[in-house]
Amino acid sequence: MRGYFAVGAEGLSKRMNLGTLMRSAHAFGANFFFTVDADKKLRSAPPSDTSKSPGHLPVFNWDSVDTMDLPRGCQLVGIELTDDSIDLPSFGHPLQAAYVLGPERGSLSPHMIERCDHIVKIPTKFCINVAMAGAIVMYDRHRALGRYADRSLTAGGPKVERPKHVSGGPVMRTGRKVPGT
Repeated sequence: MRGYFAVGAEGLSKRMNLGTLMRSAHAFGANFFFTVDADKKLRSAPPSDTSKSPGHLPVFNWDSVDTMDLPRGCQLVGIELTDDSIDLPSFGHPLQAAYVLGPERGSLSPHMIERCDHIVKIPTKFCINVAMAGAIVMYDRHRALGRYADRSLTAGGPKVERPKHVSGGPVMRTGRKVPGT
């Protein structure tokens, strides 16, 4: 998959949600994980992160929205149920993205929403668990940007496999001799 992505949450307070979200981020190939204004006792991976993700991807703990330091070109995508949010199945994922979810029993802060480049919602009837929401968003990104065969229009698997990617030959400068040829 091209590009990179990160997953994080603002205002988390429950250790199990943090650990499950970190584990999912690791499983889906996130490039880093972050928290913003998380409870101070959540500065390390809890037991629910059975993959020990901090040993495999960087974890950043920012104290506030103002101290967030995302890479240049990285678009911040808020996951929030609002009337004007983009439905996740219709959302075009940026190649460089950081997805931020809100806290348990709460929403992204107005300051965080203001900082976001996009606000996306999972089309559910009501809010779902923060760790589950994160996993759904990461799955959707993987499905949208990964190289998979087109989804079958009928039940079952695809009828035609996606062709393997073939790299083109080297582009040669005039007069350059390639070693070994």
